[in-house]
This record gives sequence, C-alpha cells and structure tokens, in this order.
Amino acid sequence: MVERQIEARGVRNPRVLAAMREIPRHLFIPPPYDRSAYEDSPLPIGNGQTISQPYIVALMTELLKPEPEDNVLEIGTGCGYQAAILAKLVKKVTSVERIPAVADLARSNLAALGISNVEIQTADGTLGYPENAPYNGIIITAATPSVPKPLIEQLAENGRLVAPVGGREIQELVVLSRRNGIISQELHGGVRFVPLIGEHGWEGGRES
Repeated sequence: MVERQIEARGVRNPRVLAAMREIPRHLFIPPPYDRSAYEDSPLPIGNGQTISQPYIVALMTELLKPEPEDNVLEIGTGCGYQAAILAKLVKKVTSVERIPAVADLARSNLAALGISNVEIQTADGTLGYPENAPYNGIIITAATPSVPKPLIEQLAENGRLVAPVGGREIQELVVLSRRNGIISQELHGGVRFVPLIGEHGWEGGRES
C-alpha cells in the first residue's frame, strides 16, 4: 500500500511513510469492508461516516509537517485511523468527534493498539478545543465551507492547518500557515470528504 499508492504518488516524508506502514488500517474498518482495507479508496465505518483513502491520509499528514514535540488538533475523529498515524509523529493529539458512537469506536480502536497520546472529545469540532490550545498543527478531516474562525484562533505561531474547503460535494485541499501573526494560504488540489457539521460548518444543507 505505502510503496504503490502513497510513495509512488509523491509523498516523501520518511516519518509519515513509516507511520503509514506501522498502523494496520484493517483494524479500523468493520467487516466486510476490512477485506478492502489496503486499497486506495475511502470505506464506510458506520453512522454515515467513512475512513479516508490511504493516499489522502498520508498527503494531509505530510502537508501538516508534524514534528515530534508538536501539539496537534484533529477535527473529525472517525474511526481513529488518522489520529493513530498522527500519534506516531507528534507528542499529543486532541481529536474532536461530534457523534458519540463514532468517538467510542475510535477510543476502542486506539486502545487496542496501545496508543495513549490521543485525547478524544465528543463536541462540535468547528469550535475546536481551546482547553488544549494553541496547536502546532490542526487537521480537519471533513469538508468545511470555510475554515472555522475558532480553529484559526487556536493555531499557534508557525503552525499549519490542513483542511478540505469548498462545497458539500467537491473541495480544495487548503493549507493555512501562521507566520508573525499573518495567515497565508496554499492550495493542493481537489478532494471529496463528508460534510463538517457544526456551528461554523454545514447544517441542514446550509452554511451556518
């Protein structure tokens, strides 16, 4: 999977590649979909949610530029796979999931692998989690119409935020960086994620 689907498509960070090799993706996917765990495609995990394709997980992680002492915020825990990858790369991960049953699934998956540096909160992810801010990195794993202002406010100096931004169907992968208090933006191509629901995301078919 890593050699053919990720490294071959341009992901080069050796720490990211090592983490992708180490974390067993099939453990995060319910049957019968777990039989397709190492294909480069998103898969259902229940409750209307999906696990992202391996390449997108690796790409977003590389764009975050994680460092060993980083404090990272993830919005949209899902089954916990992205959080598990991040946990191998940074000091602490705070992950926010709005659906209690999905948050419980992620906690169970992470515990089964002995991962202890991920804190999962059940809340509105569009508000971030100010209690553990500021964050060196923030990653949003659901489609947002714009980057929620609370998340920008919780981004540390020299921090990076990675998010799929756009409509409910198709988004652009956006990276925001804070340097000297100024936010700059990079674009990294089209992606497709489930909608980010919340006060500063999507709700009832409208941007809230």
